[in-house]
Amino acid sequence: MSELDPAFPSRVSNAEAKFQLSEAIYSRTDKRGIIQAGNEVFQRVAGHDWDHIIGAPHKLIRHPDMPRGVFHFLWERLKAGQPTGAYVKNRRSCGRFYWVFALVAPTEDGYVSTRIKPVSSLRAEVEEFYGDLVKREAAGANPAESAANLCAWVREQGFTSYDAFQSHALATEFEARTRQLGRTLDPRLKRFVDMTRAISDVWDEATMMTEGFKAIRTVPMNMRIIASRLENAGGPISAISVNYSQMLEEMTTWVKTFVEGDDCVFAHIRNAVLMGQFLAFASAAEREMISAFGATDDAYPHEVDVAREIAELTEHEERFMQQVVENLSSVEREARRFAHSVLDMKRFVTGLSSTRMMCKIESASLSESGTALTGIVEQLDSCQEEIEQRLARVMDLNAVIQNSTSMLRSML
Repeated sequence: MSELDPAFPSRVSNAEAKFQLSEAIYSRTDKRGIIQAGNEVFQRVAGHDWDHIIGAPHKLIRHPDMPRGVFHFLWERLKAGQPTGAYVKNRRSCGRFYWVFALVAPTEDGYVSTRIKPVSSLRAEVEEFYGDLVKREAAGANPAESAANLCAWVREQGFTSYDAFQSHALATEFEARTRQLGRTLDPRLKRFVDMTRAISDVWDEATMMTEGFKAIRTVPMNMRIIASRLENAGGPISAISVNYSQMLEEMTTWVKTFVEGDDCVFAHIRNAVLMGQFLAFASAAEREMISAFGATDDAYPHEVDVAREIAELTEHEERFMQQVVENLSSVEREARRFAHSVLDMKRFVTGLSSTRMMCKIESASLSESGTALTGIVEQLDSCQEEIEQRLARVMDLNAVIQNSTSMLRSML
């Protein structure tokens, strides 16, 4: 007898209940969270008879190790019509536990949930954090406060929002699961993964560029100091300083527009790419569930109409795919805006090149200050080279996003 068998005895109530990596768990509830249907894997892993499952609240399988704040956050999002992915520790009837990554989405009259077995290292990080949340709740934190702590933790991990985290988590778990099953990731999903990695690299390049800008903020002041020492002969250097200050101001404005805040150019394209990835992987999870339902020979109670569940999931998966198509239009639009913004920056860099050349000319003609100006020229040389390299890299990464978007359009 295997422990996957419903009759397998539980010797240790706090041990993990196993289910196959290739299996997916499905359930559907009404708007109150009352279970209306499920698949055979759900019934078997939960360890309850069908007559105990159908009509019961979904919290029937809730594990006491789960923070209340996570469910508070989940329900708030679902009531707002937002599909949500979350790590959940569930409890079998015998007391044993099992982890899932749950994709929960609203339907017309309730919610559907498809769950896969999480196997990446991210799950352990989440488990540790959930333990901390449970302790805070035991110390008096209410569910809303606990949900706020969840969002704060997500930001501490480097994600700008929970949407960004759930997109990363779903893709990470799906990829890890696909590898361990010896399968090949669907080319459409691979394209989205490539785009999200490209956008992550863009952030790294943009962050380093802003550091480069900071490094040359002192150049105008140093030029003015040199000009004041040269008195009348320092006029050209003073003019160069003024021009440079103006360019630096324009570059600073570009940085704010490009990478700062929730409404910047980068944020728009990042959010579009991440949402597309989440929708694509959510659609893939539901397609897998549809196939599993269609291939099953298991007997279901009369309360579970398999044909209806397949129809429900099919309609939902098609809606996800339509949203993916719409999202690709957003990605294309933001990628064009992104490219225009980078071209603006390239014009500023060209202006830096002119300033550098003027500094070289003045350095050659003013022996008295040549050494000081030479130092400025060397600083500008180094910074400009780095900025140009990073801009070229950003353009290449944006091309990856645009090419992937075009390929996805042809695949869908």
